[in-house]
Amino acid sequence: MLVLKNANAIHFHPSLLRENVDVVIDGGFIIEVGKNAAKKYRASKTIDLANKYISPGIVCSHNHFYSALARGIQARIEPSKDFVGILEHLWWRLDRALDEETLYYSGLVGVLEAIKAGTTSVIDHNASPSFIKGSLAALRKGFEKVGLRGILAYEVTDRNGEAGMKDGVAESIDFCKSIARNKSKKPHLIEAAIGGHAPFTLSDASLKLIAHAISATKKGIHIHVAEDQYDTTFSQQRYNKGLLDRLEEFGILNDKAILVHGVYLGDRDIDIINKHDAYLIHNPRSNMNNGVGYMHKLNRVKNVALGTDGIGSNMFEESKLAFFKSSDAKGSLLPNDILKFLQNGNDLLGRYFGYKLGKIEKGYIADIVVYDYNPPTPIVNDNLAGHFIYGFSSRDVETVIVNGEIVYENRVFPFDVDGIYKEAQKAARRLWKKMDKLVGPES
Repeated sequence: MLVLKNANAIHFHPSLLRENVDVVIDGGFIIEVGKNAAKKYRASKTIDLANKYISPGIVCSHNHFYSALARGIQARIEPSKDFVGILEHLWWRLDRALDEETLYYSGLVGVLEAIKAGTTSVIDHNASPSFIKGSLAALRKGFEKVGLRGILAYEVTDRNGEAGMKDGVAESIDFCKSIARNKSKKPHLIEAAIGGHAPFTLSDASLKLIAHAISATKKGIHIHVAEDQYDTTFSQQRYNKGLLDRLEEFGILNDKAILVHGVYLGDRDIDIINKHDAYLIHNPRSNMNNGVGYMHKLNRVKNVALGTDGIGSNMFEESKLAFFKSSDAKGSLLPNDILKFLQNGNDLLGRYFGYKLGKIEKGYIADIVVYDYNPPTPIVNDNLAGHFIYGFSSRDVETVIVNGEIVYENRVFPFDVDGIYKEAQKAARRLWKKMDKLVGPES
């Protein structure tokens, strides 16, 4: 049993601050919250927070851990004039160069950096066409080694041939089965979704197999949609129908669907998303980096959450950029909208894990972040979102609890990380050399 004493507990949405409460944790769950609640219990560990702030765990609702070793990349990358060029010259070469070792270290470094930034859960989307079978298990090892919660998916696509597409579907189904076999009484850390790259790299035959996988596993799709204008144009020209119409016709959409970017979705597309109670994941930094534009219709989407699309896992940076980019693009987001997006990320997790996440209340999973944040002005319910956007930062993350376990305490992991980073650097050099031997998207 773990007890956090004298904490100021933040709820994201609706914004709420509960001052000077104790949080009692047992078996991965919060079993009581209140003033002096700890007096009733004999804990194995008690931490007196002396009125430090705590929040529910923060979720990165779309990431690509396979991209972690691309930071500062030294492979020879041709200049790209458009979005498809970026995919062909960089990302589709990188993913084909990945093997088991490089994917493992890429994922492990991603996990470490997520935890350090106060991100307790990552919904990951993997692509490693030269290492498909067992790829999700390799990523899972890193998540479980450190203690990060996650939903993992393999990115099914036609761009590596029919065999690669079918292997991706098989990996997805096999991984879902492994999750079902390994559930225990304590809340499990890892779940699975069925991944797809994007509609413009998936034929009707491929979507049919993906739909079967979703039906068989009772999971949701995790797929990029309308990230660039090319995706919507391709769907109209090739299939004479909209992106979401096409996905809906195959029975791919449900309330676990994770639809990413959506920059060029129209009103009808958004109506389809809302009809299925699905989620749209907004990735403002990635959209800016790729120059694809801004999603101006976020306020029409029922369920919006935030992701990074592979640009780290620091959700404080993503949250701030989401707000500031909205202001810059004459959008309509308010600070409270950003906190709602973070709450939505936890609600999305709940649909997969079958437990309640995202609040510091009795009966919720104990994913909690402790902050060493000293506010220069009072924090009350009405200005909590403003403090989160203009004040709180990943630099304030002091301790992280996932599934009731302390995974990062006083800014230190319970194991050596220097050796991991040294091995990751070696793996990165090897990955870059392999990339230089690959020329073009299908070589």
